[in-house]
Amino acid sequence: MSMGSGSHSTPGKLRAFLELVKFEHTVFALPFAYLGMLLAAGGLPTFHQFAWITVAMAAARTLAFAVNRLADRYYDARNPRTANRPLVTGKIAPREVVFYAMVSVAILVFAAWQLGPLPLRLSPVAILFLIGYSYTKRFTVLAHWVLGVTDAMAPVGAWVAVRGSLFTVEDVPAWLLMAAVTFWIAGFDLIYACQDADFDRREGLHAWPARYGIASALNVAMFCHVITVVMLAILGIVYGLGAVYYLGVLATAGLLWYEHSLVSPDDLSKVNMAFFNVNAVIAAVLFAATLAEMFL
Repeated sequence: MSMGSGSHSTPGKLRAFLELVKFEHTVFALPFAYLGMLLAAGGLPTFHQFAWITVAMAAARTLAFAVNRLADRYYDARNPRTANRPLVTGKIAPREVVFYAMVSVAILVFAAWQLGPLPLRLSPVAILFLIGYSYTKRFTVLAHWVLGVTDAMAPVGAWVAVRGSLFTVEDVPAWLLMAAVTFWIAGFDLIYACQDADFDRREGLHAWPARYGIASALNVAMFCHVITVVMLAILGIVYGLGAVYYLGVLATAGLLWYEHSLVSPDDLSKVNMAFFNVNAVIAAVLFAATLAEMFL
C-alpha cells in the first residue's frame, strides 16, 4: 500500500487526527490533574478515580485541540508557520475532526458520570470553555487567560472527582492550584503567541503581542509566572506541605526563569524549546515533588 493510499485508511486518518491535536502533549496537563488528585485524596486515590480522571483529561484535551484546529483552519492556511497542519493539507477533513470531537465529548461526559454527581453536573461548564476558548482571540486580548482557566480546570476537575466538593473552606487548595495553573498557562501562551504577532495583527486577531508588542507580552508573561510561583507557595502553606514540595516550587521558579531567558523581543528562535520542553519538565517536577512530599 502506498503512503498516499494509507493516509486515506482509517488508521491513517486516526494518525492524522492525533498529529492534528498533538496528543502527546497531554503531558502538560496530566501532571497538574494528578496533582489536584493527590492533594484531594491526601495521597493516592482509588484506581477507579485515577483511571477515569486520566480518561477525562485525555478526552478534554483532545476536544479542545480538535475545536481549536477547526476554528483556526482558515487562519492556519494563511500562516506559513501552520500551513502544514493536517486539516490545512487535507490529510484529514473537517467533518472527520467534528466526528472525533463529538466522540471526545461523549467520552468526557461518560468519564464525569463515572467520577460522581458533581463532576457530571460541572461537565457542561468545562465543555463550554473547551469549545469556546478558541474563539476568544477574535475579540479580546484576554484570550491567553481564558486558555489558562480552561487548562486549570484539569486539577480542579480532578479535585472534584476525588472530594466531591468545590465550594467549601476545605476546597481552598483547589482554587489556589487553579490560579497557579491559570497564570502558568497564560504566561507561556503569551510567549508562544509572540511568534505570530505580525500575522495576528494583519488578520485583526486580538492576541496581546499583536496589540501591545512582543516586549510587553514577554513582560506580562514574566509577571504571570511570578504569580504562579506565589500561588504555589501559598498553596503549600494552606495545605501544610513541607520542604520537598517547596524544593519543587523553587525548581519551578528556576525553570520559569530559564524559560524566559530563552526568548527576547529580538530573538524568538527558541520559543518552541521554551514552550514544549521546559513546560513539560515544570509539570513533571512539581508533580514529582508533591508526590514525594506525600509519602516522605
